[in-house]
Amino acid sequence: MIRLQNIAKRYPSSGEVLAQINLNIPRGELSFLTGPSGSGKSTLLKIIALITPPTRGQLYFDDQNITRISRQHISQYRSKMGLVFQDHRLLNDRNVFDNIALPLRINGFAHREIPGRVRAALDKVGLLHKEKSAPISLSGGEQQRVGIARAIVHKPILLLADEPTGNLDPELSSDIMSLFLQFSQVGVATLIASHDVDLIQRYNKRIITLTDGYLSELPRQSDVGVN
Repeated sequence: MIRLQNIAKRYPSSGEVLAQINLNIPRGELSFLTGPSGSGKSTLLKIIALITPPTRGQLYFDDQNITRISRQHISQYRSKMGLVFQDHRLLNDRNVFDNIALPLRINGFAHREIPGRVRAALDKVGLLHKEKSAPISLSGGEQQRVGIARAIVHKPILLLADEPTGNLDPELSSDIMSLFLQFSQVGVATLIASHDVDLIQRYNKRIITLTDGYLSELPRQSDVGVN
């Protein structure tokens, strides 16, 4: 579904962050992206989300080249995508319901559709009872769940998550990862950037490592022969 072909990114101040990235993410696959701090994980996610343009290379979505599409078409592309951030990026002047409803309103959903979609997303992350709460009153784990509900409320087919468990304890991290697994099981392509190798190795999913601007893959446990 998403294909990166010879993607590179260079910043004037810091030089080349991504050198030659070739990556294919099929529909419904959950993959992990890991690597040292500063290796370019966030930059790679931003390129896929069309937040940051690549210096060179091509980005394809369902075999359509979207590397240099117009602003109007960027909006259409992002309407099929959900983004989850480590710092939640919730609006503290709006309650939980309104934070989650925001993508629906931006994308022009009918007013009558919004309550049902928001409550379904809240129910999925176990926070239906918190719809009227202020984000600041929630725990870190609850705020992350609200961020996930906001990312999936419009039923995206691609989900990008940047260190979604970075500020959470091990138990909450496992709960959040279980949610992502559920989304991939219903056909959502999911790419999660994480520095927590011990956590992501538990799931026997594709692990892509970014080092010095290049990608490599760790073998899955199921791919390793048993003597």
